[in-house]
Amino acid sequence: MKIALAQINTLIGQFDAHKERIIEQVRQAEQAGCDLIIFPELVLCGYPPQDLLERPSFLQAHDKVLNELVRSVGEIGVILGVPEKRQGQYKGKHLYNSALLIHQGRVVHRVRKQLLPTYDVFDESRYFEPGPPSLPFSFQGLRMGLTICEDIWPSKYPHDPVASLLQDHERLDCLINISASPYHHGKLAERSQLLSALCRQHDLPLIYVNQVGGQDSLIFDGHSLALDRQGELFAAAAGFQEDMLIIDVDALTDRTERTRRAEQEKQEDQRNKKGLPQDSIAQVEQALVLGLRDYLHKTGFHKAVIGLSGGVDSAVTAVLATLALGPENVLCVALPSPYTARMSIDDAGALAENLGCGFELLPIAPAMEVYGAILEHLFAGREEDVTEQNLQARIRGNLLMALSNKFGSLLLTTGNKSEMAVGYCTLYGDMSGGLAVLADVPKVMVYELARWMNRAGEMIPERIITRPPSAELKPDQADQDDLPGYEVLDPILSAYLEEHLSIEEIVARGFAQSTVEDIIRRIRINEHKRKQAPLGLKVTSKAFGYGRRYPIVHGFAG
Repeated sequence: MKIALAQINTLIGQFDAHKERIIEQVRQAEQAGCDLIIFPELVLCGYPPQDLLERPSFLQAHDKVLNELVRSVGEIGVILGVPEKRQGQYKGKHLYNSALLIHQGRVVHRVRKQLLPTYDVFDESRYFEPGPPSLPFSFQGLRMGLTICEDIWPSKYPHDPVASLLQDHERLDCLINISASPYHHGKLAERSQLLSALCRQHDLPLIYVNQVGGQDSLIFDGHSLALDRQGELFAAAAGFQEDMLIIDVDALTDRTERTRRAEQEKQEDQRNKKGLPQDSIAQVEQALVLGLRDYLHKTGFHKAVIGLSGGVDSAVTAVLATLALGPENVLCVALPSPYTARMSIDDAGALAENLGCGFELLPIAPAMEVYGAILEHLFAGREEDVTEQNLQARIRGNLLMALSNKFGSLLLTTGNKSEMAVGYCTLYGDMSGGLAVLADVPKVMVYELARWMNRAGEMIPERIITRPPSAELKPDQADQDDLPGYEVLDPILSAYLEEHLSIEEIVARGFAQSTVEDIIRRIRINEHKRKQAPLGLKVTSKAFGYGRRYPIVHGFAG
């Protein structure tokens, strides 16, 4: 028996396009001799549909296409995820998050998701009712169990759906899980460990099918796979791109230590030679490229404009944009002020030349003079301060937004997570734009990305990476005049934002208490900026945005 694992990239609500894509994949699997094809969670509507699930017209359009799809399925079995209306008299929510097995024009088996995540970016109990315990099913002589995403991640819940599925039932040949599991740096190792442990615990092979593609701030990485009873990799699909993986289930379920060693010795299949997917800076780059490309294309944009400062953040953003969109679709603009060093302009131009993208130079000194003249009588007798620095950032933001409007390009903001955390950014200035590509990338990781991008040659001029970072908004300015070094700042931010540690616990790690208190104070008082920031791509376990819900106004200092 052959099974196809189909990880496809969806756009929420494009029901007809999804139906055609699914049918296309089904035909491809049939031609390859497959008996069953498996798609990800909520694949027909796209994940996460959020409050669209509250619109009757959305559900009606979904069910219409689902019925058409069911009627089109012939001898091959099709497993896919759908929102399913509850029938009859009931209490609670009106939908299940379900998985259906379709065969010969009808639904022959269904399960409902039992564990509904409500942490971080998830809010499934807002829409779905937990399903009842699942039952195994038989198909083409194999007895299998079907689960949905969170149901194999039971550590946060008092109930374990897999254990319940296996209890009091005939032994299974295989476990299937359909998922829409978003990426963050560290997730691949976490997921691999969990899936391997699950196989060993229950002495079962596992088939795991994950969504791929960018959806708003979320990035789904794919990496669908099959594991044997010992939790070792049998086969894996590609990461961060659409792919169909075809596996021989008989070989998977009968796999022994002897046959596994023989496979490794033959080294015939590259996908079987490698181990489970692991995290790396290369994966972060792939995630950001996918998230950037999908956000622009799915919102109808094909070109991007970027303000190049000569610093590392805008350089890395420019590289990601050219990888995602092609250099012909990227315009880089240097906007020097009287405080901008000549080497910043030179490095920005050299970067654009290396990338092969468009480049323009727009000095902002004339605009600064006009602003100064207009405000002179009001500012008379007052020393220059951050006000004048912010004006420079806002002049740049206005010019870049003008280019965005005129040419139909999306402005990409270039600020990193470290700056966003402590408010080292200007509202309506460098925060202007439609997508914040690096908003969840700490500064130290930005440098890692820059070095990775230069692995085959100097794409980013070396001086951009090695010179001290500076906003260049006043003479001889450097980031470290106002902030601790990023090698100190980033671990404190990670401990507070991602690990939720207290001031005392962070200080116990060896950081100065005054530094920790100052950083956390800055995080707290700059919440209002982050609430007005553009959407950012999520690549850490706790990003600013939908998954971090803090009040702007509160008095808790710790």
